Amino acid sequence: MGDRVNEPWFNNRVPRPKTISDQRILDAAHQVIGRVGPGFTLAQVAAAAQVSVGTVATRFGSKDRLVQAVFDNATAEVAVTMRSMAEAAADPVAALRAAAIGTFLSLGDADTAANHLSQLGYDLIDPVLRAKLGTHFEVIRAELARAFDRAAGALPGAPSPEVAVRVLLSLVNGVSIDWSVRPHGTLADRLGEDVDAVLGAWGRAGRGGSG
Repeated sequence: MGDRVNEPWFNNRVPRPKTISDQRILDAAHQVIGRVGPGFTLAQVAAAAQVSVGTVATRFGSKDRLVQAVFDNATAEVAVTMRSMAEAAADPVAALRAAAIGTFLSLGDADTAANHLSQLGYDLIDPVLRAKLGTHFEVIRAELARAFDRAAGALPGAPSPEVAVRVLLSLVNGVSIDWSVRPHGTLADRLGEDVDAVLGAWGRAGRGGSG
């Protein structure tokens, strides 16, 4: 037999360094779902991440577990996106608008958005994923509520905070679905137009304006 390898990473008692990050695989899975929809395979994700199928299976165990991890990652990312967009805005109303626009930017173009929303149909069937979807919407709601609290003084015609945030959440959810089926322009532009219509009405109503 040859000499024993003394490198620490080779010793079974020491884990081999993780050169491929979980984030790389999660990003690849997100891209593949956008391209293929819920019928994607672990092999397609592995190819997109430039790793072996065994690597994906070892890290996540199954397709279902991978989808769950993608969902958790998306929930974490949407909170960061919404908050960073809001913080970069010039004033509280603009910050609320930016937070609302940031809700679904990860859907991409019309084709990828449709595939991601097809995955949503699968998510609604699975009880674990349905619960994660509820958590995802709650995170979005919380970020909208945070932004609305700061903008409420400039929107005197808005309903109560609870209702206002619910309206905005329903608006962005509906717009994302409608736009994915009947795309015109970009999703960000469509979200901006519809959010502007609501926020503008809330601002004018409180000041007695109609124009």
